[in-house]
Amino acid sequence: MLIVKVAFLYTEVAGYFLACAQELSKSAEVLIFRWPVNKEAPFDLSSYSNLTLLDRTDYSQQELEEKLHEFDPSAIICSGWMDKGYTRAAKTFNKKIPVVVTMDNHWTGSIKQHLATMTAPFHLKKVFTHAWVPGKPQAMFAERLGFTGEHLLRNFYCADANLFNEQFKRTFPTKKDRFPRRFLYVARYVEHKGIFEMWQAFSELQEEEETDWELWCLGTGDEWDNKMEHDKIKHIGFVQPTELEQYVAQTGVYILPSKFEPWGVSVQEFAICGFPLLLSNKIGAKWTYLKDGINGFEFQAGSVKAIKEKMKEVMRMTDEELVRMGEKSHEIGMSFTPEHWVENLLSILK
Repeated sequence: MLIVKVAFLYTEVAGYFLACAQELSKSAEVLIFRWPVNKEAPFDLSSYSNLTLLDRTDYSQQELEEKLHEFDPSAIICSGWMDKGYTRAAKTFNKKIPVVVTMDNHWTGSIKQHLATMTAPFHLKKVFTHAWVPGKPQAMFAERLGFTGEHLLRNFYCADANLFNEQFKRTFPTKKDRFPRRFLYVARYVEHKGIFEMWQAFSELQEEEETDWELWCLGTGDEWDNKMEHDKIKHIGFVQPTELEQYVAQTGVYILPSKFEPWGVSVQEFAICGFPLLLSNKIGAKWTYLKDGINGFEFQAGSVKAIKEKMKEVMRMTDEELVRMGEKSHEIGMSFTPEHWVENLLSILK
């Protein structure tokens, strides 16, 4: 019997990726090289079994390549092409097995991207046989780099659907009785996430017309000390995905105001949890998980006025309308799961 082996040359791993890798481990041996955990998103990696997780910093270039050849993978998945050590190691397998580059860069048409499309045949295509992207904005770039047809996979990012579906089952029924009048933000505290515009928009709304709505924020980052203090804005700090349920139960509408977000897995996570979505127009995941006016609303990134308008629109909705939006979010969020992710990956070996 042929044993499928998949090696990942990864940067920073997170729970959603490991949930997919865990699902893959049911049908393949999985080896993961990864860089140390980001201090702004210190995910706990201890609960994932059946995965061989190796710290990239513990291996020299020669040791990395030796370990890979010893593992004898059926396919290699490399996160991007910025780690020259990874690309050098992956190149030794080109034309022998599928060597896949993952990328979440949007196609912007910049000079740098046009140069990349011209050099791809002499650089990227010498290393990688396939590209794996999250969605439409990235596929446009990958196609210009020469990855088309069966050599272009989509839906690289996928939420831990089982985890969040269970939270939906336990928390959503009570929201049908009384929908929580609380917005929820879950992301890093950094400027490009649009946090200052979000806080300003919410505080101005409260000054114009005081309501019973609150804004709860989960996360940490460089701007933590500069957070807005307001009696209806609650700052929780970083929370592990497995500990989110208490906040899922107490909040109702997910907001992500990023000025630029290549994807945003949290969008799918909270869609699965049954949250109506408020997303900026610069979030990649909106292409897949937001149907404007159906399960949430889109607004102009960086605009306090635009955020206020959509927040106000949500505040004026009835519980019944918000519940219907939440149910639609759940349906859309569950359209892609780790099981689908594994099928997608293994398709390149058939």
